[in-house]
Amino acid sequence: MKKHPGKIFVISGPSGSGKTTLVKAVLGDTLLKGKMARSVSFTTRPPRSGEKDTRDYFFISEQEFKKKLREKKILEWTNYLGYYYGTPQDFVEKQLRKSRGMIFCIDFKGTMRIRRIFPRDTVTIFILPSSIEELSKRIHKRCSKTKEEEIQKRLRLAEREVALSKKYDYRLVNEDLDKTIGELKGIILQELSN
Repeated sequence: MKKHPGKIFVISGPSGSGKTTLVKAVLGDTLLKGKMARSVSFTTRPPRSGEKDTRDYFFISEQEFKKKLREKKILEWTNYLGYYYGTPQDFVEKQLRKSRGMIFCIDFKGTMRIRRIFPRDTVTIFILPSSIEELSKRIHKRCSKTKEEEIQKRLRLAEREVALSKKYDYRLVNEDLDKTIGELKGIILQELSN
């Protein structure tokens, strides 16, 4: 696959590791404003409080998602806790033609697929929690109305994801949010200048 002028930054990490907060902070940074676009994924899960269609996700039905898969309009996808998530192929290609950096928040499987498709354009960054205990606290707080069984599934998945984090280009421990934002911004600025 030919090299694009844009760079792809893939951010992964367990549920509750702070990836979404970090990405929002980076996209709002004055040095990166206008240079970066966030990949907006399709999802079949219902919107959470405060989420907006087309800004946070493209909220679609499972039937519509499967149709897009058959039509090869989804670059990478996963099923997480019973809901489908996927990256719209045309959106990514359009952003890469504009010479912008793109940020993705996707799982390990999606990361490896993006890296295979765009091997020279992709930078992978894994966000680690300070500890599994801290992650458990964050997930319980964030998912206060979620069944304990689902929380335990998230924690088991988090342990598997942390084990796979060694395959990423960078690993950041999100113990201090401001420090982690600075580290993430530094990586992106350095990679954009290469």
